[in-house]
Amino acid sequence: MKLDYRFRDPALAELALTHRSVGRPNNERMEFLGDALLGAVVGEMLYDAHPRASEGELSRLRAQLVNGQALAVVARELDLGDGLKLGSGELKSGGFRRDSILADAFEALVAAVYLDGGFDACRDVVRGLFAQRVADLPKSSKDAKTRLQEWLQARGLPLPTYELAGSHGEDHAKVFEVNCSIVEPVPLSAAASGPSRRAAEQDAAETVLGQLTPPLPPA
Repeated sequence: MKLDYRFRDPALAELALTHRSVGRPNNERMEFLGDALLGAVVGEMLYDAHPRASEGELSRLRAQLVNGQALAVVARELDLGDGLKLGSGELKSGGFRRDSILADAFEALVAAVYLDGGFDACRDVVRGLFAQRVADLPKSSKDAKTRLQEWLQARGLPLPTYELAGSHGEDHAKVFEVNCSIVEPVPLSAAASGPSRRAAEQDAAETVLGQLTPPLPPA
């Protein structure tokens, strides 16, 4: 395990990596506590990093960082899978590679640090692991269509139009082709395709946003 923390009570770290498939005791209660601690510390980091963000935007940003898939990535960076204790069934089915099990173990490990060293130690560990992740987040958590619409509205310009150019493929794997166009401040358009009309519209809007480069009228 590559965690930058030395446990005074190694049994806490061991318990944090013990899956419920082993029986009792296991890491379920620690997982609950770790989830709350992660939410608090990452929330504090986002609050400091995005002083103008609304409550909804902060919640969306936190959801990008504190979700099963994202936490499983952190767990793999720490090599938590190598230290997991799993029941025979989970072991045979490759549970040490499963996102949900890895994410739960990471949450439990955060709780273990808290129980072993207190809140300040826990906070330091989480901030160390998430500082770059917070810095790498996009400046806005809003989707491309919303950002494009707000950009145009702020300047009193007409809203974009989205046109379904076509679709193809089997029902279970259909691809939608969409055009996004604006007429002011300069005529721009972009085409995109995706597995849903909404996804294609988002990609097309993102392309149009990328074309809105200076010099442009100020907001």
